Amino acid sequence: MAKLLKKVFESVKIRCNNNNNSCSSNLNETNRWFMKSDSCLELEELGLGLGGEFDRIPVDLFIQILKLLGPKESARISIVCKSWRIIVSDNRLWIYFLQNQNQLQQPWDSIVFAEKHLRSGYPLFQSIYNQSIQLSFMHIYGQRAQLNGSVIIDGGSGYCKFGWSKYASPSGRSATFLEFGNIESPMYSRLRHFFATIYNRMQVKPSKYPIVLSVPICHYDDTESAKAARRQLKETIYSVLFDMNVPAVCALNQATLALFAARRVSGIVVNIGFHVTSIVPILRGKVMREVGVEVLGQGAVKLTGYLRELMQQKNMNFGSLYTVRTLKENLCYVATDYEAELQKDTQASFTVPGEGLFTLSKERFQTGEILFQPRMGGVLTMGLHRAVGLCMHHCQASEVTCDDGWFKTVVLAGGTACLPGLPERLEKELRAYLPTSMSEGIRVIPPQYGAESAWFGGKMISNMSTFPDAWCMTKNQFRQKSRRSFISSW
Repeated sequence: MAKLLKKVFESVKIRCNNNNNSCSSNLNETNRWFMKSDSCLELEELGLGLGGEFDRIPVDLFIQILKLLGPKESARISIVCKSWRIIVSDNRLWIYFLQNQNQLQQPWDSIVFAEKHLRSGYPLFQSIYNQSIQLSFMHIYGQRAQLNGSVIIDGGSGYCKFGWSKYASPSGRSATFLEFGNIESPMYSRLRHFFATIYNRMQVKPSKYPIVLSVPICHYDDTESAKAARRQLKETIYSVLFDMNVPAVCALNQATLALFAARRVSGIVVNIGFHVTSIVPILRGKVMREVGVEVLGQGAVKLTGYLRELMQQKNMNFGSLYTVRTLKENLCYVATDYEAELQKDTQASFTVPGEGLFTLSKERFQTGEILFQPRMGGVLTMGLHRAVGLCMHHCQASEVTCDDGWFKTVVLAGGTACLPGLPERLEKELRAYLPTSMSEGIRVIPPQYGAESAWFGGKMISNMSTFPDAWCMTKNQFRQKSRRSFISSW
């Protein structure tokens, strides 16, 4: 035992010598624990001793030594005896290791959310069950460390985002697969060309890694024809990928992944897409099409076009829509009170590379105002707040669950949803539009990842300890099960 203790402290000293700046404080902390050992609980006092002088080491000091040794050495120490295994398996130690695991570059709260609510795969268990789960972060760390990574593709509505699950963000973009190649070609051929192009650009063999695919929101209705169209699309996706020898496939609705990225399993996702805005109610990860998906006939393209019209009215010269889109992304915002904003001086300027300096005034907030007053932009549809309010009315009337608050969390998604002031304005309009009993507790969450929300939702799933088994379908499973029973509507 003395030899083991000596070996442990030699390892601590070596690590500290390799990184004096970061470890000197830890070593000093260790010395302070020795000085205060009389005031600390020791292994012997906790009934975890082995006998001898080693039992006099304070437990807190023992934990500090394990932190310096790292996860691999700590796991090896746990096999010495049952007493040490109890200490090494302490969740606080492995939470520390997970929090300092930089290669995934994933927020800690996202890790906890995923492991608590998503580890079982689909369908998700109810929250009551999740709250009773006692997670072993030592086990979670071990499983996550064995992940080899996966390919994540967000089909998008304007363009596709793709990348490696170990990357901090998507590594490339392309046209969405719904618009990729010759749209008159059969869907199978277009999808085959699309995925082959993505794999070539990533320089990855399809047979080597699982894939998480975000499928754009389409075929919105709950009709039999819409269900058949969704089934056919998903069946074609799986067929193409398995024909390319992809080992495992996880294809999920874009709105569902955006909801997961916001660390929610239930709520209403407002996805401001390229051409349309969709309001999607989701309960425990399932799109509630029977409740109703609302679709508004305006999206990012319409806002960009409206700003162009306003600029043309002021005889502003610009080279392309890229300039207009850049100005929208950098200068435009949503006014909390539109009428009051008209009385203010809102002039601001921005330099577009290659185009020069542009100055906007009221155009800055008039652009986003058409989300709430579509007729300003010549669009005959309801305002965003009315569409979300209508969806909430349908959710409440459906009584699909005893929890009448599941739809009161509104998650924004899409690049246009990043306009400053949009969450506050939407929440204000909803509270004014809905009755008090329904508006109480409403919360609008801004898109933390902007247009890449669905991609980050896929990243969250692909880095879970239970991936790919809990979320993916393999080629053998796809062949063994009848396609009609396996492919659900999303």
